[in-house]
Amino acid sequence: MTLKKKELSFWQIWNMSFGFLGIQFGFALQGGFMSRIFQTLGADKDAIPFLWIAAPLTGLLIQPIVGYLSDRTWHPKFGRRKPFFFIGAVLSTIALFFAPYSSALWMAAGSLWILDASINISMEPFRALVADKLPDSQRSYGFVVQTLIIGIGTWIASNLPWLMTQIGVPNTAPDGVVPDSVRYAFAIGAFVLFSSILYTILRTEEYPPEDMEEFEREKAAKKGAFSGMSEIAKNIVGMPKVMQQLGVVQFFSWFAFFTMWSFATPAITEHVFGATDTSSAAYNDAADSVGNYLGTYGLVSMFYALILAFFTSRLKINRKLLHMVSLIIGGIGFIMIYYIDQPWMLHICFSLVGIAWASILSMPYAMLSSSVEPKKMGVYMGIFNMFIVIPQIVAALGGVNILYKFFFGEEVINTMLLAGTLLILAGLSNLFITDRKVTHD
Repeated sequence: MTLKKKELSFWQIWNMSFGFLGIQFGFALQGGFMSRIFQTLGADKDAIPFLWIAAPLTGLLIQPIVGYLSDRTWHPKFGRRKPFFFIGAVLSTIALFFAPYSSALWMAAGSLWILDASINISMEPFRALVADKLPDSQRSYGFVVQTLIIGIGTWIASNLPWLMTQIGVPNTAPDGVVPDSVRYAFAIGAFVLFSSILYTILRTEEYPPEDMEEFEREKAAKKGAFSGMSEIAKNIVGMPKVMQQLGVVQFFSWFAFFTMWSFATPAITEHVFGATDTSSAAYNDAADSVGNYLGTYGLVSMFYALILAFFTSRLKINRKLLHMVSLIIGGIGFIMIYYIDQPWMLHICFSLVGIAWASILSMPYAMLSSSVEPKKMGVYMGIFNMFIVIPQIVAALGGVNILYKFFFGEEVINTMLLAGTLLILAGLSNLFITDRKVTHD
């Protein structure tokens, strides 16, 4: 007998998704300022993508395993996904706090590796929780509310170093030392990460497995690491066709955003602000400004998610068409960065990028959750993450450096042209998705 899930109110969905505020604090600080930390510790611009590689490599391994384990976890008090929220929150908090205290490149790269792996332990169970708790009619709405919270987190966290500077925290430091403005921002982020995830754990109840006897039989029959890996491999081979089609869209989308996270700081500080000396006040002020402009895409994604939340709660939408148009708009935003001649125009560029970001964080998951068996939701959400981390691995292993230099030229600002082109290709790739059951909500 299939469990009939009741529709939840906005605030019930908000509570179960609130932990994403902290997760996004971690990701925004990581994405906006780890390259700045790498440069401060002496990294060459072209070496920055490689320093990021441990993070997606770890995600490639961790996400399917965490998804598989969470599908097979149940405790009457602690639930199915919540134990993974808590473990990830503890580890992420520690890693986020200590990352800006790195005194060598290998320490900073290691901190990024631990931070990204720990956040991943919490993140995909949050995606699975939406599918667990909501009927299909509310899936798009649920993922859009998550995106709203993510947008709030991105905007606030991206502006934290700038805010610290405004209230008098030093924004410069000796060569090879990360400024206190960044250290304080990461400490605040660590506190928000842990407390917001704890809020969701305390305020959210989970449904038990629909058939407890069958759940226990399957759990007993599939014990052991080999059985688990075999099951994950079998699910990868047998993934739904829609998931494969979405994988193409995800590949181009996340390659584009990895390019932004890796190169936005060196590209914009050099091209727009003319600052290259990482120990100078000019560079650190410019880097703060880049964080501020990056926060714009989080702020706009929040407002775009609000608009989507209004429509998805009342009307049916064409998920595929919406995602395609949103990605193309974001691609145009990236390309515009190359052509602007005033820093304030970056707000316009990243506003367009924010529209794409809001869609990336909601529409693919809404489409995927409509094509996956409920009892395999966790493992398939984890496997779906492969289409996020593989493009980042390809990019980190030289893909970004090779492509932007080959197609656009040696200047580092050309990375933004590459990101825009890839995001437009991601948008057009939605045309491969033809199943109306998943594309129409």
